[in-house]
Amino acid sequence: MEGVRKVFPGVVALDSVDFDLRSGEVHVLLGENGAGKSTLIKMLSGANRPDAGRILVDGVEVRIHGAQDAERLGIATIHQEFNLVPDLTVAENIFLGRQPRRFGLIDRKRMNADAAGLLARVGVRVSPQTLVRELGIARLQMVEIAKALSLNARVLIMDEPTAVLTSEEVDKLFGIARRLRADGVGIVFITHHLEEIAALGDRVTVLRDGRSVTQVPATTGEDELVRLMVGRSIEQQYPRERPEAGAPLLKVEGLTRKGHFADIGFEVRAGEVVGLAGLVGAGRTEVARAVFGADPYDSGSVEVLGARLPRHDVSAALRAGIGLVPEDRKGQGLLLDATVQENLGLVTLRRATRAGLVDLAGQRRDAVRISERLGVRMAGLGQHVRTLSGGNQQKVVIGKWLLAETKVLILDEPTRGIDVGAKVEIYQLVNALTASGHAVLMISSDLPEVLGMSDRVLVMAQGRIAGELSAERATQDAVMALAVKTTDTADPVGSGSRSTGPENPESENPEPEKPKSPNPKSPDADTPGMKSVEGSRGH
Repeated sequence: MEGVRKVFPGVVALDSVDFDLRSGEVHVLLGENGAGKSTLIKMLSGANRPDAGRILVDGVEVRIHGAQDAERLGIATIHQEFNLVPDLTVAENIFLGRQPRRFGLIDRKRMNADAAGLLARVGVRVSPQTLVRELGIARLQMVEIAKALSLNARVLIMDEPTAVLTSEEVDKLFGIARRLRADGVGIVFITHHLEEIAALGDRVTVLRDGRSVTQVPATTGEDELVRLMVGRSIEQQYPRERPEAGAPLLKVEGLTRKGHFADIGFEVRAGEVVGLAGLVGAGRTEVARAVFGADPYDSGSVEVLGARLPRHDVSAALRAGIGLVPEDRKGQGLLLDATVQENLGLVTLRRATRAGLVDLAGQRRDAVRISERLGVRMAGLGQHVRTLSGGNQQKVVIGKWLLAETKVLILDEPTRGIDVGAKVEIYQLVNALTASGHAVLMISSDLPEVLGMSDRVLVMAQGRIAGELSAERATQDAVMALAVKTTDTADPVGSGSRSTGPENPESENPEPEKPKSPNPKSPDADTPGMKSVEGSRGH
């Protein structure tokens, strides 16, 4: 790509960008959210066309007007947003538009067999005939990778493919990428996880504010990469400020949902960040959704400021001052085709309505105030949220809860898919919330993030709280000991006693019968794994 430029209304997305990819290499594309990475790969995949500059393949200038042009040139893209049809099977999605045929009809036997081979290659055990809607997020990602491999691409573009994968799945993905590189495939790899660059990459091109800043070896140190990416040094990765904890704002007792979690009990005090850690599938997201009223539960109670909330009632949770930032911000936290102003006003829409009409002027004043406070980078409040970068989308999700004067904010994977600079901004926002007397419950698979930002850490294992650690005693080894200790013994369906919060990870646990498997539709219910310090997210 030479001198590529792309302008959207009010925004120069790319300006004179140069980028090249060689056969048999992994070229990392690095930059903050909004730096232009997604725009660049959309040009290569045919979703966008450059306003200036040119694209060459094997030294010959080409024009890529759509996905079919890209496929003919041997370019396959694994997008950050899944491009899968929920009501089709895994095999149908992998070969969509390219189904093998026999006598003019789709050869389903061959299609399923070919899909099974591709799924085995990426190391995921799922039937090719499974409907995509029944898969969790991690398995959806692996299906996307299998789909790209089915194209026998010469150029493979991977846009943050590890964002939702466990350590074990990341290792499998890297193994696949290395084999493809050895076969002569050129891979464009986009990631915010700096430790992955040296592990897989050969070269790094850094984008900043729509321009290609420099090109460096993948062995370049993380501090230098951060400086190149954000234009400044970040002195402190996890800038947690710990105010004095106040009275309990959120209290959960005996929360149980058969087959999902059992006897969950904890409290979160004013001014406190409580981290909820555990392996994928431990039930953290399910508990958060139950506390928020989005999912039902069989027994137990949720209280805010001593007032008990009715079960499975989101409206009651909202009135009590509970907010939820879901891990799937695009699917559950935003209206992508609505504007920034409309999204920021979603939670307070009823309050902003007079005689059946929305007070648009008041809504705009609130949106201006909160977007300036959060530093949302946008062309204007009328910009569609879909066109914002991941970090700015997350700020909008959090912003709507700030406008609602939320007392207890539940953050589920709050920094997934956003760059290191935006992460620090989110952490500083958490500090501001707790300093003003709010309570934060933070779920994260990024273990260094949990350790760096939490005042206390609750560790879940197979639907139960295995133990509690203070900030002083919360180490990687202590958390993992609790997360793993009850993996083969905990029973979220049985009776068993609730942990009262021992700080000793060696405390004994009952050994009931083997648990049922977690909900396959839950985004938190895939294969086990947690990012540790060695494989930390943006460490």
